[in-house]
Amino acid sequence: MGCFRVLLAIIFPPLAVIGKGCGSFIIVFLLTLCGWVPGVIAALIILNNPN
Repeated sequence: MGCFRVLLAIIFPPLAVIGKGCGSFIIVFLLTLCGWVPGVIAALIILNNPN
């Protein structure tokens, strides 16, 4: 997980996970709409997953 991706996950979480697939993007986007913190947490978890 690069520093740029972490910074992007903090600023705009859906953009950070766009390379992980459409499902991840939609989940993080919906969580970000519900609140910024859940979106950031979900993005960091998805980015930290090695799969």
